[in-house]
Amino acid sequence: MSAMRRLLLIFAVFLAPSLAHAWNAAGHRLVAAIAWQQLSPDGRTFVGDLLVRHTDYPRWTERAKSSETEAVFAEASTWADDIRNDPRFYDETRESPTPPIPGLPDTARHKHWHYVDVDHNGKHRAGELDQQIERLSTVLRTSQQETMRAYALPWLLHLVGDIHQPLHVGLKEDEGGNSVEIENPFNKRLPFSSLHTYWDDLPGPPWLRGKRLATNAARLIAEFPPPEQATVALWRDESRRLHSQVYPQEQGSLLPIIDQDFHQQAKTIANRRIVDAGYRLGRLLEAIVKSRVSRGTP
Repeated sequence: MSAMRRLLLIFAVFLAPSLAHAWNAAGHRLVAAIAWQQLSPDGRTFVGDLLVRHTDYPRWTERAKSSETEAVFAEASTWADDIRNDPRFYDETRESPTPPIPGLPDTARHKHWHYVDVDHNGKHRAGELDQQIERLSTVLRTSQQETMRAYALPWLLHLVGDIHQPLHVGLKEDEGGNSVEIENPFNKRLPFSSLHTYWDDLPGPPWLRGKRLATNAARLIAEFPPPEQATVALWRDESRRLHSQVYPQEQGSLLPIIDQDFHQQAKTIANRRIVDAGYRLGRLLEAIVKSRVSRGTP
């Protein structure tokens, strides 16, 4: 490789966006679309009532170009990532709190909720992803405060998707694949990126909505069988056990390269995890609704 080409390649890697999201917006909407299919009429009413009461409900209807609960439900699943670039919110690890927003208990971005980092022995090192899924589920199940439930719902929609992305139960030393740069010939728009970004983008274009979203969700449901519901701890451990399959082994001209075999395997894994997350999210919400009803909770 010429010195000039090598230099251009290095610049391309450093200029590529370094995202720390789990699945892009398409992935989270697909999880929500599959979850919606698992909800009973009571479950759909429960989530619909909470979505309407969220302070950003008007934004979701605008982006979805619909006030149908199913479309807003899918749009709300991206909210926890959207607030990362919203000036109304702040990074509590390095910024001062922003002014309160009516209807929200806080305005922190809570980036550490999106992941849980482990070492090679599986020991917890950082992040609260699994803990927050449990906590938010409890809020939805038991809280009498409508504001808290409306706040917890979009977080839960998002984090159940997050925990099924293998690199969001990542290794501490490479920041869940964010510090691993790869060459990806299958993405002409972004041929060099972090491994984490590669996995985030596997579900499809981030603008996926409407009929195309429904069609893709139906295709995935038909392709993969429902998973066992299991526990949040098992969801976490499933992602960790996939680490042996999520790192490319072939070497390109300068960086590890995504070859055809790896790309096909990665797409299959990503689709399987999207389906697992969707089924499990829907069942979790159904269990929460039944728990509230059985206890006579209004």
